[in-house]
Amino acid sequence: MHDHADGEPKVALITGITGQDGSYLTELLLAKGYRVHGVSRAPVEAATKRLKRVLEVEPGDFSRITLHAAELGESDRIFDLVQRLRPNEIYHLGAQSHVGQSFEAPFETLDANARGTLAILDAVRRLQTDASIRVYQASTSELFGKPRHFPQTEETPFHPRNPYACSKAYAFDVSVCYREAYGVYVSNGIQYNHESPRRSLRFVSRKIVHAAARIAAGLDDRLVLGTLDVGRDWGYAPEYVEAMWLMLQQPEAEDYVIGTNEWHPLSELLEIAFERVGLEWRDYVRTDSHLARPAETGRLQGDYTKACTQLGWRPKTSFRDLINLMVDADVRVVQQEQSTP
Repeated sequence: MHDHADGEPKVALITGITGQDGSYLTELLLAKGYRVHGVSRAPVEAATKRLKRVLEVEPGDFSRITLHAAELGESDRIFDLVQRLRPNEIYHLGAQSHVGQSFEAPFETLDANARGTLAILDAVRRLQTDASIRVYQASTSELFGKPRHFPQTEETPFHPRNPYACSKAYAFDVSVCYREAYGVYVSNGIQYNHESPRRSLRFVSRKIVHAAARIAAGLDDRLVLGTLDVGRDWGYAPEYVEAMWLMLQQPEAEDYVIGTNEWHPLSELLEIAFERVGLEWRDYVRTDSHLARPAETGRLQGDYTKACTQLGWRPKTSFRDLINLMVDADVRVVQQEQSTP
């Protein structure tokens, strides 16, 4: 652990605080006694409302959260924030993280992901004579793209296959550069897909479980996907934010793969989700090639040995349990919608 004034709570700054990971990380840090500051693109009022809707904490805990509106690429605004708050830890989760959207909006993706990371790192570099600030940089398994070897480790070469992954490759490399050139404490977490009931409906895992819940309730009659010929290493998001925190408690900053070392085809996800609501997925799922991406990734499967050895971290929730808990949550959501006049 790094030092902070006796009796003073640690201060964390989270970019992308209203996203899935940001909300779970906020809960974790509040439980550990931190004061939490969050950066959001949305106006503060809207971001506060969104965060309050998903957080499972005591009402009093909200007094320890402060939100700030900022675009990640605005380096002056980011510098001012970091200078004013002097956080012990920065969790840089904010990004344009939807792969499909990165093909449609490559410039916006590059700006948020590459410039945003550089803005954080450079602010820390300029301020680090006064205080030691530790940075977590949210990296991604998409960096490996179409790997020749699986499972992938921290030594596997990158082969990004979409604009999102390319922007994240820059973020990873510039983090290593600032660590080696300036001594900035920054760790990259190469995280594989991680899901939860808080996942946005734009992501295929949540899209599927939500559709299963709606079809079972008689609200929809089909689900259309781009392709079924893909798979992923899927884990449970609350466990992945714990890995982020553990990385910043280490004496030295390093990079870690966070995954489950399992690979599951999309058909298996469909089978478990529809089975949970008593349906056969093949009766309801159609494909439309127009929804497919220009380039798909290969077999992304993360070897978490280093994280296990050095951080004591390992995934705990099985793939089936993860999909079941997501389906159950969406069944409740659909029931609430139906009972609300």
